[in-house]
Amino acid sequence: MALPEEKGRMGKIVEGADQLSLGISIVVAILFGIGIGILLKNYFGHIWLLWLGVAWGIAAAVLNVRKAYLKQKAELDKLADDPKYKDYSKKQTNYDDDDEDDKY
Repeated sequence: MALPEEKGRMGKIVEGADQLSLGISIVVAILFGIGIGILLKNYFGHIWLLWLGVAWGIAAAVLNVRKAYLKQKAELDKLADDPKYKDYSKKQTNYDDDDEDDKY
């Protein structure tokens, strides 16, 4: 993620388009697969080639989702290493669960 100074004037629009592009790429991948399947079916005359094209389109859509997931995971891993977001609850060692039981 870029800093606000580095984004420029159109930074928010470009970032929004990047997130929107996942949905568009899924639709386009499936449509291309269907189109290829129809062309193969018309050229060779076998109906199963249509379903092969549909399967290719769905596989391409799944790969697009995986690519977006890995990109998002990499960004979140960077945030996990940032000291600003460090988990401080692990450092508390003076708290004892047994103390609460003695009250009751």
